[in-house]
Amino acid sequence: MADPKPRGRTDLWFRVALVVVLLAVVGAIVWIVRIASVTPQVESPAAEVAPAQVEPDVAAPVEVAEVPRPGRPDLRGWANRLARPTGIPARALLAYGNAELVVRASTPRCGVSWATLAGIGRIESNHGQYGGATLGDDGRPSKPIVGVPLDGSTGVRDIPDTDHGEYDGDTAVDRAVGPLQFIPSTWRKWTSDGNGDGIGDPQQIDDAALAAARYLCADGRDMTSPKGWWQGVFSYNNSVTYGQKVFGLADGYARAALG
Repeated sequence: MADPKPRGRTDLWFRVALVVVLLAVVGAIVWIVRIASVTPQVESPAAEVAPAQVEPDVAAPVEVAEVPRPGRPDLRGWANRLARPTGIPARALLAYGNAELVVRASTPRCGVSWATLAGIGRIESNHGQYGGATLGDDGRPSKPIVGVPLDGSTGVRDIPDTDHGEYDGDTAVDRAVGPLQFIPSTWRKWTSDGNGDGIGDPQQIDDAALAAARYLCADGRDMTSPKGWWQGVFSYNNSVTYGQKVFGLADGYARAALG
């Protein structure tokens, strides 16, 4: 039997290159794991909300006990009492309850409830707590809540800038802003002053909640009827899944309040 040929330099270099590649792959994996462990993954507040299995126009969320009327028990006490059973921050409840009271007085036929506003607020910003923000006693999140650029990319509408960056800080395209996620042009039309400071600020939850309530009640809508309720929510976001999520949340909040 002939002696085997001696290993050549090509074989040696191949082995060295293979070791280098393997070390590089291992290093890349370690780097990715380390980055993933320290980089927060921020999800939409709506990601964990399950749509209610209900068809549009068939039903409206359960009727909820009204918030206290003026002259009755303090609205702040009402909000503090419902914070635990609903899981909604008391400061946000105060805004939703106040918005219901104001619209009940100005547009009694509408009947929009704080529970529906809370359902929308949960989906849009987790009641002003999106991205790790906290809702202050002044009704403003600890950091401004600004949505993604509305630049026409996948799943996003294309809305060129309408406010010169006044509300969203973006002079190229619009972005939804605040706890109730108003597009600047919509906010300009429905600007509201829910806390009575003379300023309409989309980042301030009293202002935003009142504007949302007025928007839902537009065109003489009856938010206590199935058809009217779904029309209102679809005007906010024309998506069946979105409406089903709001329905489930609003219905759950109302039932929790009723005890």
